Amino acid sequence: MRTRFKVAAALAAAAAIALTGCSGGDSVGGTGDGDEALKVIAFTSGNQTPVGAWWVKAVQEKADELGWDLTMIQGDFDFQKMNPAVESAIGQGADVILDGYTDVSSIGSIVTAAQDAGIPIFSIDAGTEPSDAFAVNITTDQQQIVDQTVEALDESVGGLDGKTVMVIGHDPHAGIRMRAGLAVEALEEAGATVVGGEPQQVTSPATGRTEALNFVSDYLSANPDGLDAVWAGWDDAALGAAQGLAEGGSSAKVTGVDALSESIAAIEADGNMLATIEQPWPSILDQLVELVQAYEADGTLPDENFVAVDATLVTKDNAAEITPSDKLG
Repeated sequence: MRTRFKVAAALAAAAAIALTGCSGGDSVGGTGDGDEALKVIAFTSGNQTPVGAWWVKAVQEKADELGWDLTMIQGDFDFQKMNPAVESAIGQGADVILDGYTDVSSIGSIVTAAQDAGIPIFSIDAGTEPSDAFAVNITTDQQQIVDQTVEALDESVGGLDGKTVMVIGHDPHAGIRMRAGLAVEALEEAGATVVGGEPQQVTSPATGRTEALNFVSDYLSANPDGLDAVWAGWDDAALGAAQGLAEGGSSAKVTGVDALSESIAAIEADGNMLATIEQPWPSILDQLVELVQAYEADGTLPDENFVAVDATLVTKDNAAEITPSDKLG
C-alpha cells in the first residue's frame, strides 16, 4: 500500500537554495486572501535538456500564478550537488515537493528526507513503475511508445521479419532504458535481428548524437547495406543515427522520441528520419498542479501513485500540427 504523507508545518523563513552554476528560485507572493502561501520545493536534474528547461520555467510561472512560495533547485545532471541541496531545503520546511525528470533510483536520500519530514513528492517522469516514494508520478506510456514506433518501422520496411535493426539506448535514464528493452523484445518478436542482441549504449546525453552517428557509421563500414532500420530511444540519438545513415548512403529509416523541432523538420523533409513521439508535457504538468491544489485545499492525496498517459506518433502526415518539445516555452 502506498505511504500516506502528513501535512508538514510550513516554517516562517524561506531558504534560498542554489547550486554552483545553477539558478535558485525566488519566493513568490502570498495567495492574496490572508492565508500563508504554499511552500514548495521544486527540483530537476535535467534542466539542461530542452524539456527540463521548459519545466523549470513552467513551474516558476505556475508558482507566480498561484502564489506559491517556491524554491527551485536545478541539478545540471549532478546528483552529488543536487541531492544535498534538496535535502537542505527540506530541512528548512515545506508543504510539497515537485520532482521533474529525475529517476527515483538516483534520489534515494531525497525520498528518505521527504518521508521523514512528512512532505509528499509530486513527480513528472520520475521512473517507469509505481513507487511509494511519490504521492504521484505522471509519465508517458512506454509500451505505447514502443508499439507505435515499431509499427511505423514495420510499415516502412514492408515487414520486420528477416530485417536487421539497430536499437540505441541509454540505461541511466529509466524511461529510455525501459522502452529500449521493450523495443528489442518487440523487434525480435516481429522476426527482426537486433544488432548485438541488445541496445547500443550511449554513455552520455551530451554526446548522444555523435555516439549514435558513430554506431551507425561503424556498422555500415563493416556491413554495407546491412541496416534496414534504427530504433532510437530519444531524438538526439535518432538524429545522429539518421546522419550516419545518410552519410553512408543508406535509405534505412529511424524513429526517435521527443518531437524536437529538428526531428520534425527532418521528418517533413522525407529523409532517413521516419517518425518521433510527442509526449504531452504541458498537459501532464497541468494535471500534476491540479493534484497539488487538491492537496493544498484539504490534504487529499492522489488515489494512484503512478499514471501513464498517451503519447502521439509524429509522422510526415501530422508533423505540421505538432508543437516541438524545444519550443514549449
